[in-house]
Amino acid sequence: MRILLLMMMAMAPEYRQALPGYHYQFPRDHFEHPEFRTEWWYYTGNVHAVDGHRYGFELVFFRQGEHKGDADNPSAWRIDDLYLAHLALTDIDGERFRYFQRLNRAGPGVAGASQREARVWNANWEAKWDPASAQQTLTAVAEGVRFTLRLTPRTAPVIHGENGVSQKAAGAGKASYYVSFPRLDVAGMLNGAAVTGTAWMDHEWFTHQLEPNQQGWDWFSVQLDSGADLMLFQLRQAGGAIDPFSSGTYVAPDGRTTHLKRADFELQPIEWWTSPRTKAKYPIKWRVTVPSLKLALECAAALRDQELVSEGEVFPSYWEGAVTYSGSAKGVGYLEMTGYGKPVKL
Repeated sequence: MRILLLMMMAMAPEYRQALPGYHYQFPRDHFEHPEFRTEWWYYTGNVHAVDGHRYGFELVFFRQGEHKGDADNPSAWRIDDLYLAHLALTDIDGERFRYFQRLNRAGPGVAGASQREARVWNANWEAKWDPASAQQTLTAVAEGVRFTLRLTPRTAPVIHGENGVSQKAAGAGKASYYVSFPRLDVAGMLNGAAVTGTAWMDHEWFTHQLEPNQQGWDWFSVQLDSGADLMLFQLRQAGGAIDPFSSGTYVAPDGRTTHLKRADFELQPIEWWTSPRTKAKYPIKWRVTVPSLKLALECAAALRDQELVSEGEVFPSYWEGAVTYSGSAKGVGYLEMTGYGKPVKL
């Protein structure tokens, strides 16, 4: 879903750039950063019912600045920011994937992100925070999907990258501020059934993202049975080369982190699936190796078809869904792949 915001984005000199040396402050930095052009709060998770029935879920909120501080327009309906949201449910054992999206302006309370209210929302989809504990409650209702899920972090927030920034290309400001809760315990109700499991939460804010030669990316979240977590992303250049600014983070069970550079890991596709709707060809099985951590994993899609198909020509389609890991360790996670149907262009 992040791809939709990037397609809408254009550089705006009045917005701040993500530069090294940022002083993170929590809980403040869990909420809105209107001085940056684009921001997202990204929840994915794997849960199961009492009978063992497995599900993957995704709830994502995006903010994109359109007009920074248009003081000449007093209307509550003026478009300072656009808010995009995406909801998806993977019924793994039922072999069904459903997804929904909505786009709103902030308006008089229609959508927004607010430290004062301790929540991020788009109509009746919401992430509500307890600032003291960082526990988050997700609520969402759509056709055939209804859940209320309580997410409790096991560790403090993790800051990705080096010197406080996740660099995406050479040059000042070509980066994001990127924070995660890589392991949240989940308990709640999904379509009338009690569920438990684990979730991952990403929060990024920035003004610049992809370079013209960067075609798309592959992003992996890994929650291992050992309690360790791993985030890896690789940026793919036109022609298939992997961009040197690809990177990742290993999170030990006690919350200690290790930054991983491009040379520290390898992501190798080993099985592909072709979409019958878009004809895009996605790798839905991967070998994931991190030699320094003695990790040699196989990442496999929980369902082959977890493609989010665009209804028009403005936004490209992409694949995102629940995955399982086996090999030297076992676990679950999520995989996002963009730029396979058509390159990401800003």
